[in-house]
Amino acid sequence: MSRREEILTRAAELFAARGFHGVSVADLGAAVGISGPALYKHFPSKDAMLAEMMVGISDRLLSVGRERVAAAPEPAAALAALVDWHVEFALTDRSLIVVQDRDWESLPPDAREHVRATQREYVDLWAGLLRDLRPSLTRDAARAMAHAAFGLINSTPHSGLLSDAEMRGLLRGMALAALGLPDAADGRRTEK
Repeated sequence: MSRREEILTRAAELFAARGFHGVSVADLGAAVGISGPALYKHFPSKDAMLAEMMVGISDRLLSVGRERVAAAPEPAAALAALVDWHVEFALTDRSLIVVQDRDWESLPPDAREHVRATQREYVDLWAGLLRDLRPSLTRDAARAMAHAAFGLINSTPHSGLLSDAEMRGLLRGMALAALGLPDAADGRRTEK
């Protein structure tokens, strides 16, 4: 992990715990073992950290999502691969989910627009596969299903009841069922 990545990771954890406005530059510096002003060698501002954090994860979700879809042999497998990818993200980057939910309005306008546009593409990636599998779905219905699956998966930061391994299986099975896909773990069709 580069120093810059370390700073972003710690910043995400602090922002998730205390909110963007509840964390000072001095707090961020202390978290990575440097003075607050030394952070300016890596980022021009705290706002720039938040922007890079949110733009970076949105770009990564879309990029890896596209890779998973391209590698899948057919739409159902592609959608299952997207579920697996999003579950992995949710379990690995819980703090980013919290930061996005709580500190969205603190994003600089240009970063907010980039994140929105990227997220629309990510939703449309899911929605396109849903429509391939169920041609009777309207675009809006398919997008709503994708958002519902994200909501289910992105609830991860609010649950500490299960281990990550148990949570991974639970989230995967629930998301696949919500999307009407067979669960590869038990081979049953969850919706007709």
